[in-house]
Amino acid sequence: MELIMETNNNDFERYQRAKKQVEQIKGFYSHLASYILVMAILIFINLKYTPQYLWFLWSMMGWGIGLFFHAMKVFNWFPFFNQEWEEKKIKEYMEEENKRNKFE
Repeated sequence: MELIMETNNNDFERYQRAKKQVEQIKGFYSHLASYILVMAILIFINLKYTPQYLWFLWSMMGWGIGLFFHAMKVFNWFPFFNQEWEEKKIKEYMEEENKRNKFE
């Protein structure tokens, strides 16, 4: 009975993590779509009214950097600080605390 409950718990946790990952990916693609739309508008305005100075590049680079870091987080391109790393660290700290509590 306990094994069945543990399996159901693990399945539920995996489902919740997968659901959260899908929501993060959707959020990134929304961010990407708004970036493309706004950049197209800014490029149009820049080229129509002040083509001698391409100021839209500053906006494109600034927001692009933010978009890049968003992608790194969502698609787990960070070697550290991703979901697995966090879970591993949490387990390590919990084990350390359990060891300390045993000696007290």
